[in-house]
Amino acid sequence: MTKYNELDTLPTKNRKRVGRGIAAGQGKTAGRGTKGQGSRTGKKLAPTFQGGQRTLVRAVPKARGFKSLRTPAQVVYLDHLNAFAGKTVDHFVLFEAGYIGTPFHSVKIILRGELTEKVTLKVSGASKSVVAAIEKNGGTFEKTPVPLKLSTKEAEATDK
Repeated sequence: MTKYNELDTLPTKNRKRVGRGIAAGQGKTAGRGTKGQGSRTGKKLAPTFQGGQRTLVRAVPKARGFKSLRTPAQVVYLDHLNAFAGKTVDHFVLFEAGYIGTPFHSVKIILRGELTEKVTLKVSGASKSVVAAIEKNGGTFEKTPVPLKLSTKEAEATDK
């Protein structure tokens, strides 16, 4: 007697052969029902066909315009930088402080409020007025590329 785990089974079933006589189980109408368009040979209709009525696809207007797939930059305001007096501010510092959602997307500093501290800024973008305000307080701005997330293999290699 063979055991259940030793059965020789095939992963695929044989295709159903329809229209091969009554005894075969799918004889006569071959699973197509009786009469009508669906029972006839060569029935090929578009998936949107609604029996001659105007289809929903044609009734709904086309979506016009353009939608950009680029993710917009994360915004940080100039007055938030006062919290980092005398420090170097980059994507990771802003992320740890909770000003941005992820360090792996572009960040842009926008002018709002006053900057009263000296700050070294190393992020992916800042408006001209922000750069002027930073330099006025003795700080510097350096445009840096967005940091890339390490793959899991690279992360494991650096941990060892």
